[in-house]
Amino acid sequence: MIFYVEIECYIYEAQSLKDKRAVIKKVIHRLQNSYNITISELDYQDLWQRSLLGIATIAPDRKRAEQVIDACLTKIDHFTELEYRMIERQWYD
Repeated sequence: MIFYVEIECYIYEAQSLKDKRAVIKKVIHRLQNSYNITISELDYQDLWQRSLLGIATIAPDRKRAEQVIDACLTKIDHFTELEYRMIERQWYD
């Protein structure tokens, strides 16, 4: 099973692309080190306060894949620098 989510992030305190990229890099680095996922910034690279992240995981069953992605989203909640909303969830068998 492959489980994929897209989340749109808002970094309200960012005053430049440098500020935004520092936050996004920190999020990506921590998630990659903590979970068996792939993550990338997909869109809005030139906007200061907005980002679109794609996160995917592969697991033997849906329950495990959901647990991994839910853990990632919980960890993102702990980053006070950003706020996110879920855009899309997709399953691939």
